[in-house]
Amino acid sequence: MTFTEKLNQAWSAKNSMLTVGLDPDPQRFPAELQDKPGAIYAFCRGIVDATAPYACAIKPQIAYFSAERAEDQLEDLCRYIRDTYPDLTLILDAKRGDIGSTAEQYAREAFERYEADAVTVSPFMGLDSVEPYLSWQDKGVIVLCRTSNAGGSDLQFLHTSDGTPLYLHVAGLVADRWNRNGQCALVVGATFPEEIRKVRERIGDMPLLIPGIGAQGGDIPATVQAGRDSKGAGMMINSSRAILYASGGDDWRDAATRMACATRDAINAARA
Repeated sequence: MTFTEKLNQAWSAKNSMLTVGLDPDPQRFPAELQDKPGAIYAFCRGIVDATAPYACAIKPQIAYFSAERAEDQLEDLCRYIRDTYPDLTLILDAKRGDIGSTAEQYAREAFERYEADAVTVSPFMGLDSVEPYLSWQDKGVIVLCRTSNAGGSDLQFLHTSDGTPLYLHVAGLVADRWNRNGQCALVVGATFPEEIRKVRERIGDMPLLIPGIGAQGGDIPATVQAGRDSKGAGMMINSSRAILYASGGDDWRDAATRMACATRDAINAARA
């Protein structure tokens, strides 16, 4: 099953546009996991179990694992997600962007080592830096376009020679030239709903990964109205910290369940 097929199936079967981001910070773990071997895996597995019924995708951020020398725990976690929740789309949030020969190794890391369904990449170095990911035709390539951080405007609002903002140029480039296998998606932050609307108008029904709700303050109704495709879907709306750390107490799993359910329901209410 390709990335796009799996994502469409998850949207339909789960009735959810929610993506749960896994950004594990051991300093914020509940007391039962503090200083315990394998705590990162145990925490993330608990979050996955708690939120799987309400999500279309799970998105581990690789830096949080690598910084703690926990890549082996990330491998185990990815295997657990694939085996236990095969209906969930597994996105490796890596934001890779390098020359072709190096990109080939990053693609192998994402799609062979972690067996992710999709990976996030940077378009800054152009097509030859993205092509190694595109050669995995059943895998998703999610390209940074309009990011949710304030500093993104430093470059993404620069204009090309014809007056097009750079982020819209990227959107058009991916939609018109890079998405030849129908495997691409774009990252557009929820903190900029007007830019989401412009990107959606430019790319048609290509999927969008939308970070920035929850702790970053993105507005769910505005995000959904701007980002939904012609079928009322088309979005992977990510929430990380608001779900992961909904409680620091013994009820952290139940709190994550409640927050994921509430977020899923808020997204669906906006869709309706």
